[in-house]
Amino acid sequence: MRTFITAIVLAGTLGHVPGKAQPVETGFLDRSIDFEGTEYLFQVYVPRDYDGSRSWPVILALHGSGERGADGLIQTEVGLGSAIRRHAARYPAIVVFPQCPGGGEVGHWQDFGARLALATLDQTLDEFNTDTSAVYLTGLSMGGNGAWYLGFHHPDRFAAMVVICGWISRRFDRYPPIAPSSEPDPFATVAERLRHVPIWIFHGDEDDVISVEESRRMASALEDAKADVRYSELAGVNHNSWDYAYAVEELPDWLFSKRR
Repeated sequence: MRTFITAIVLAGTLGHVPGKAQPVETGFLDRSIDFEGTEYLFQVYVPRDYDGSRSWPVILALHGSGERGADGLIQTEVGLGSAIRRHAARYPAIVVFPQCPGGGEVGHWQDFGARLALATLDQTLDEFNTDTSAVYLTGLSMGGNGAWYLGFHHPDRFAAMVVICGWISRRFDRYPPIAPSSEPDPFATVAERLRHVPIWIFHGDEDDVISVEESRRMASALEDAKADVRYSELAGVNHNSWDYAYAVEELPDWLFSKRR
C-alpha cells in the first residue's frame, strides 16, 4: 500500500509544477493556412505582453503590390509592420499580415485575395483570445483598394478602418470594380455601405501613382453620407504616405477607441 501511495504522489508532482505556465510566443510569428487546396504563408504579430486571460483587439493589415509573393515575410517590412517595430507600445493588438500571391487573377485583394485575407483573420481569431468587437482593417496602396473592397463587402466585420493612398475607381483591368459596374457613382455607393464604419483616410498630395483625387472624392462621399470620417492630406508627400500615416501618434488611440 505504501508503494502505491508514493507512486500517486510522484505522478501528481510530475504532472503539475506550481508557478510554471505554458510559454506564449510573441513578436512576428510565422503562420500558414491551407486555403482552397494550397498552403499560404503569412505573419501574425503578437505583443510582448500578450496575456491569454483577456481579449485583445485585432488588426488586419493589407500590403501593397510590391509585397506580393509567397515568402510570407516581406509584407511585414513596410507600413504597419515597420511602425510596430519602431513603436510597439503604440499598437497593443494582434496584427494579421496576409500575403497576396503575385500576378494573374489572384494578384490583388479582391475576390480570391479577399477570401484569403479573411481566412487568415478567422484562423487568428480562433488561435488567440481576441475581442471580436474590436477588429480593425487597414491597407496601403493596393491594400488600400483592398480595404475599400473588404469594407464594402463586409461592413459588419470591422469596428474601424484606416485607408492609405487607396482608390475606388477602376484603374487597371486586372482589378475588378469594388461597386457594381452598373452604379453611376461608385464613391457614393461605397460610402453608403460604409457610413456606419469610422474611417481615417491618408493620402499624399503629390502622389504620382494613385491620384489624391481618389481619397478626396471618397472622403467627400463619406461626409455626404454622414459617416464618421477623418481625412488627412499630406502636403508634399508622394506615394509613400504610409510611413507618415502610421507614425501619427494619435492614430492608434483613435483606432482602438472604436468598437463594433
